[in-house]
Amino acid sequence: MIKSMKMMTMVLGLSIAGSAFTCSENGKGGFLPENDLYISANQKSVNGISEEEFNKAIDEVEQIYAPIVASMGGKLNIERNWTDGTVNAYASQSGKTWKVAMFGGLARHETVTKDAMALVVCHEIGHHIGGAPKKGGSAGGGWWGGSSGASSWASNEGQADYFATLKCLRKAWINDNNEAIVKSLTVPKLVTDMCKKNYKRNKVDTALCVRTSMAGKSVGNLFAALGRSAEPKFDTPDAAIVSKTDDNHPKAQCRLDTYYQGSLCDVNMNEDVSQKEEVQGTCHGSLGHKIGVRPLCWFKPSK
Repeated sequence: MIKSMKMMTMVLGLSIAGSAFTCSENGKGGFLPENDLYISANQKSVNGISEEEFNKAIDEVEQIYAPIVASMGGKLNIERNWTDGTVNAYASQSGKTWKVAMFGGLARHETVTKDAMALVVCHEIGHHIGGAPKKGGSAGGGWWGGSSGASSWASNEGQADYFATLKCLRKAWINDNNEAIVKSLTVPKLVTDMCKKNYKRNKVDTALCVRTSMAGKSVGNLFAALGRSAEPKFDTPDAAIVSKTDDNHPKAQCRLDTYYQGSLCDVNMNEDVSQKEEVQGTCHGSLGHKIGVRPLCWFKPSK
């Protein structure tokens, strides 16, 4: 019995050492906090997302980021679990395999649009390459390990959100007819006006800003639905100010604020973020930016 317990402990230790997760492998906790929702494949999506469209949303991001991940020493592996009704997504690393798991249940949730699906893929890739701050970096480390208490790889939840609209969706959608796509959406005047103002009325950049913002709105509605909280809005930003950067899932309004600010940041999408510091490739107060910066409801600037 003692020998068996020792063997089990050793196997568990090897498993933890060889593979690190940003959530449980079954997707119970990850992009979304742990939940018991399950939307089976025989239930139609309210927004009509088909398996083909589910795969297309993944394809348009994967084709951009698989080579980028390879250049960083990893191999991107995106699991397409269409028949699995889990309402979540997660990222993990095991050796050189950098994994993203996407589930059909998430695509079938009533709040989720095709663009929102692409945003979720971007968020999970953001855990791998979204830059600082990293998980554990400002909360004492914990089991994430890494130098100075920070994870050796996982960008925290807010940073993965910010990266999704700041870099990832822009690269994935830059060649789409975004002006036509935006015309089919119901967009608050505030969003259109802010995007026009910040991108100096450049039609291409403005349309991309609006589209990524609205993808964030869809996902913000998802967070609110699961948390049974008020619907987040663009004109009611979260007024909370954290005393230290929060690595965990921000509230729905705070997450929408993050997507919106990432969309408004006019730093070039091809200027990479840094895996070690929070300023490079972002809008940051230390650079004089006032718009497009990470919201203080989860982010505490270090300078």
